[in-house]
Amino acid sequence: MQTVFGFARADHRRVFAIALPMIISNIAAPLLGLVDTAIIGHLPNSVYLSSVAIGAMVVSFLYLLAVFLRMATTGAVAQAFGARDHAEQHQLFTHGLFTALLLGAIIIALSPFITSFSLWLVAPDPQLLGYASDYIQIRLWSAPAALTTLICLGVLLGRQDSRTAMWLVIITNLVNVILDLILIVGLDMNVRGAAYASLCAEWATAIVGFYWCRKTIGWEFSKARIVISKLRLFLQANGNIFVRSLTLQLCMAMMTGYAARYGTTIVAANAVLMQFLMLISLGLDGIAYAVEALAGEAKGKKRPEQVRYWCRITLLWSALFAIGYSLLFWLFGQHIIGLITDLSAVVNTAMTFLPWVVALPLLAHWSYWLDGVFIGLSWSKGMRDTMLLAAITGFIPLWWLSKPLENHGLWLALSGFLIMRAVYQTLWLLRRGRQIV
Repeated sequence: MQTVFGFARADHRRVFAIALPMIISNIAAPLLGLVDTAIIGHLPNSVYLSSVAIGAMVVSFLYLLAVFLRMATTGAVAQAFGARDHAEQHQLFTHGLFTALLLGAIIIALSPFITSFSLWLVAPDPQLLGYASDYIQIRLWSAPAALTTLICLGVLLGRQDSRTAMWLVIITNLVNVILDLILIVGLDMNVRGAAYASLCAEWATAIVGFYWCRKTIGWEFSKARIVISKLRLFLQANGNIFVRSLTLQLCMAMMTGYAARYGTTIVAANAVLMQFLMLISLGLDGIAYAVEALAGEAKGKKRPEQVRYWCRITLLWSALFAIGYSLLFWLFGQHIIGLITDLSAVVNTAMTFLPWVVALPLLAHWSYWLDGVFIGLSWSKGMRDTMLLAAITGFIPLWWLSKPLENHGLWLALSGFLIMRAVYQTLWLLRRGRQIV
């Protein structure tokens, strides 16, 4: 048997059969915000860029907060897939759709309150308020679609069908790019054009994703039933991951929200650099998706040694990708910033903080990989507890003590937060490692 890095070549191929499509699609995923940022960034006034940055931060906070839907679905479907339980996969999709549509309707109903409260909390410059408010109000109408897409991605990834999941992301970005060019460049709709482009892209993706999942698992509306006992377990797992996601997004939102107190140029520079962070996290998550699906399937088959094997091989690739990301940002970071915006003040400010971005992949890849392990094994309580501990002992004290450093303090707090996440997750994994199945 041929081996590479001590693992069978065939097993490397299996990891990348899942990971590579998701790495490609997840690197493309930030284009939903990146294209908006890049096109708006080339308009003559930085007010547009700052407004989109704040508006997108609020909407992303909500939708990324709801990523618990994707995570809980992936782990549960992966285990049902390993056990070859088709009825359970059908039931999980039904419960996922019900939850996504209900939460989406609630977000739309609360959209005026969400908009006003979030902008009060962020307290941006008064000249940004109108544009940011328009962007948020428009984007929130896509809530049912965005949450449904998360369920579809969870089902597809749990079944190791990452190629189809990749196409969902590609569709989102193609629609968004085309409409950005039409609405922003062609019709001169600036911020509102960016919001409408993203809205249409999210609804198109949800419709296609539902159709594909329905065919994949043979889902039929006439056979769909809500089973209260199973729905309660599904919601319990989602609740734990919700707390985890809320904590994470509050820390991430500080990078844009609190930076607003340092001026519009800092906000714009952080918006540009956060695109790097999205590339880091979603690229590393490509490997994490592989361990979610493979470890979850092995758990469903009740094979703990196989779970550990997939954990080891995916950890190797997570580390290699982190090194690659750091080298890429070190060598080409300035060029990437220039592609996003040509506003000289924003470019110069972003370059000041670029070293933080260069270091982040090496600091963060541990926690992203461990998230994948926890999701595949359905350790939602561990995800919740370790995230809370990292925020309480990492982000909050570092941010408070480094406030005199202003924006450098925010990046320091983020780095410390990522390190503490990895520490607490590793301790949890070592403690629970013998209870995998």
